[in-house]
Amino acid sequence: MFAGTHTAIVTPFRNGQIDEAALKSLVDFQFDNGVSGIVPCGTTGESPTLDYDEHERVVKLSVEFAKDRGIVMAGTGSNSTREAVELTQEAEAAGATAILQVAPYYNKPTPEGLYQHFKAVAESTKLPIMLYSIPGRCGIEIGLDVLVRLTESCPNICAIKEAGGNPERVSQMKQILPANFEILSGDDGLTLPFMSVGAVGIVSVAGNLIPKPLSEMVQLALKGDYTAALKIHAKYYPLFAAFLKLATNPIPIKTAMALAGHCTDELRLPLVGMEQDKIDELSATLKKLGIIS
Repeated sequence: MFAGTHTAIVTPFRNGQIDEAALKSLVDFQFDNGVSGIVPCGTTGESPTLDYDEHERVVKLSVEFAKDRGIVMAGTGSNSTREAVELTQEAEAAGATAILQVAPYYNKPTPEGLYQHFKAVAESTKLPIMLYSIPGRCGIEIGLDVLVRLTESCPNICAIKEAGGNPERVSQMKQILPANFEILSGDDGLTLPFMSVGAVGIVSVAGNLIPKPLSEMVQLALKGDYTAALKIHAKYYPLFAAFLKLATNPIPIKTAMALAGHCTDELRLPLVGMEQDKIDELSATLKKLGIIS
């Protein structure tokens, strides 16, 4: 279901409010350039600083703007199980086609608590669910034993966005999880290494800016043409690296989107913009790649 490129879209702001016109333009830009789906209200969409009504609004608008051109996988994760269930049910009612569920952050549940959390969310919806393991942000990893239990008891948990940075974990999951359980990379620069051992695509940050090349790279890899896919990876790797080193996501991608004229670079505290020297470095990378003039 999830093979391909899914862009974790930024949430554009203007004067403290959601810029709905810019959001429509961003969604159109994604589907006009071949992505398989979009992920509104993920970390890249600054979900921690969206209030409940804004979260619901962004998902609803994303569904409306997508116009059935691909998957709308709503980020509905929370470190409160009750809130995750409520957000999931709202997203389903709004017409989302899938759900992205990040591991509960900060409170660091035990493996049993993690299992019960995801099980409660899965039982609250009929939508397919992609789990999201990113220990660098959450402080915990979704363990392999938890994944096995969840796939056995929750048939709608059918995929994972793996952002732990270790291709070996992809191999481990392929050994013990059902053959139809899908694994996607959570890091643009690791897309091809992950796909070489069994992943089927990417939930992308860089896709906000370069959806067409990333979609082409992933499709080539899915067809087994890693020689051609590697050429695209090599070309855009400096951009992937810049996004990682310059500042915390989504600061660099939002800055890049503003430099390319897609939306403002407005962020919400506690996120702030990059220093001018880092903006200059990012701008130089974009110019070298021909993204901006």
